[in-house]
Amino acid sequence: MLTIFGAASVSFMMLMYALERRGRGFILAFACGCLLSSAYGFLAGTWPFGVVEAIWAAVAVRRFRGDCRGARTCERCP
Repeated sequence: MLTIFGAASVSFMMLMYALERRGRGFILAFACGCLLSSAYGFLAGTWPFGVVEAIWAAVAVRRFRGDCRGARTCERCP
């Protein structure tokens, strides 16, 4: 079951990443996917993966909020 959860969460995360340009909601969905992948990492005992995914979730939430000062890839930033 854990492997299925991991595969589903990583697949969801990557799909949301691919759809980010379609709307801001997909950025938030990507953040949720990162949190699911982080949970999988910790549950599977691979804590470095869990930590990295949690950081990606924080970055995605920051992008969703529009606080992207210094980011070169954000279309809302000058």
